[in-house]
Amino acid sequence: MIVVTGATGTVGSRVVVGLRERGLAVRALVRGGSAGPAEWDAGVERVAADFTDPVSLDAALDGADTVYLLVAVHPEMAQHERNVIDAAVRTGRRPRIVLHAAAGVEYRPEGVRFVGSHVTGLDHLKDSGLPWTVLGPNGFHQNFLGTAPTVKAGHLAVPGGEGAVAYVDARDVAAAAVEVLATEGHEGAVYTLTGPAALTHDEVAEQLSAAAGHPVAYAALTPEVALDGLLNMGWDRWRAEGMVELYGLYAAGLASTVSPDVEKLTGRPPRSFAEFAAEHADAFRA
Repeated sequence: MIVVTGATGTVGSRVVVGLRERGLAVRALVRGGSAGPAEWDAGVERVAADFTDPVSLDAALDGADTVYLLVAVHPEMAQHERNVIDAAVRTGRRPRIVLHAAAGVEYRPEGVRFVGSHVTGLDHLKDSGLPWTVLGPNGFHQNFLGTAPTVKAGHLAVPGGEGAVAYVDARDVAAAAVEVLATEGHEGAVYTLTGPAALTHDEVAEQLSAAAGHPVAYAALTPEVALDGLLNMGWDRWRAEGMVELYGLYAAGLASTVSPDVEKLTGRPPRSFAEFAAEHADAFRA
């Protein structure tokens, strides 16, 4: 039995589908009252669980052989990861944990709370004695759909400085996760999941221009302006500050390494940003 947490999100929902396509038994953690995405088949076992409720986690992980541990960005995300790991230990079955973390987590970068939370979770996982694997994706192509309103107006405004980022498609992350979950031989491995090239945000804007059919100019925001903008959009302060910290890592060029791990795991090259932008051209056109 493979248990998938974060099962209704961008990556998790695709992981569930991919595992079912291989005929594997899947238990998906969902919010109470949720049936999950429409594309899930009847073979998906849906279990309501809460990352803060040990009793519900014990029930959800009962009988698990493998756990895909994916938690949402949240002030308590490190504790959520620890809670799932502790529940896995309590099963007594020593299930394999595949931790969905972030690119570079093994280098323990400082000053980026999202990555720091995964560092804490990984340390706890190693201390647990359970078999483990880490998937560390870079930022997703899909995140740029959130910039569509400004791109339509001809601007890509983020605090990315001049650093290049090897953004990755969420579909490739899910495909890599399915391969790791469905096969053996990954214990102790850290896979970094990136796209095929590192792009500066000027280059991202050029590719958005080509897809949208109108000029798109990159405006490098200062961290202060970016934070004010996110807060004015209604983001909570913890998440907004964390996003600015993450872009600081991007601006420093610390997410520019291109990894072969997507192709190594899936047998095909990762999707390029240009492919993604062309697929979603309607979202970016004025």
